[in-house]
Amino acid sequence: MRKLWLLPVVLPLVASVLVLVPGAAQASVLHHRLGGVRVALRPGTRQVVTVNHTRGYHARVAFWVKQAGGWHRVYAVRDGRIGYGGLVAPHQRVQGTGTTPLGTVRLISAFGSHRRAASWNLPYRRIRKGDYWVEDNRSRYYNRYRNKSQGGFRWWIPADKVNSSERLRSFPVQYEFSVVTSYNHRQVRHRGAGIFLHVNGSGATAGCVSAPRAFLVRMMKRLAPRLHPVMGVGR
Repeated sequence: MRKLWLLPVVLPLVASVLVLVPGAAQASVLHHRLGGVRVALRPGTRQVVTVNHTRGYHARVAFWVKQAGGWHRVYAVRDGRIGYGGLVAPHQRVQGTGTTPLGTVRLISAFGSHRRAASWNLPYRRIRKGDYWVEDNRSRYYNRYRNKSQGGFRWWIPADKVNSSERLRSFPVQYEFSVVTSYNHRQVRHRGAGIFLHVNGSGATAGCVSAPRAFLVRMMKRLAPRLHPVMGVGR
């Protein structure tokens, strides 16, 4: 396993651009460049994971926190991974292409093989027998965590078929620690499901972002919903 390299860097906010998002509340989004990645920062965001594509399926992954004086890069790794199909704009992504969506997504919950630790603040679910991530386009539970005993999706479809769902216990290394993103939370069919930030496997991902286990272990102890964590993917 590669060692984490510590980079205590403070960046000023001079490169930030304020953008108003259409809507009744006119919520402001601050676009800021961190670690070479353009990240959309909503009000209250004080934790960011950046994923900067370097070559092939490799990327630099870093964890940032906002403190007095600006953004601090707390730790980072060189051996991050993206999908075997490369990067693609979110609205152009197609399920089964192995592509990782560009842009900023929220980090909303987590799951894994361990009991919940007292230091973890994200909503967490321990993987049980029969747990799947639904990728069946005919299911109302598309892009949701569900157990086959609950029904509502065709869990029996073979893994090499388009509408097969992901049996979570089939990936004991990658899903030892896994953080769920908000990608396609609105369940647009055929756009793809199950875009996570998880532990590295042996190579590229199928569209998720992955990082060394040590990175996930440290990050799980710090992610907090009240700090509105996000992940920005760029190149």
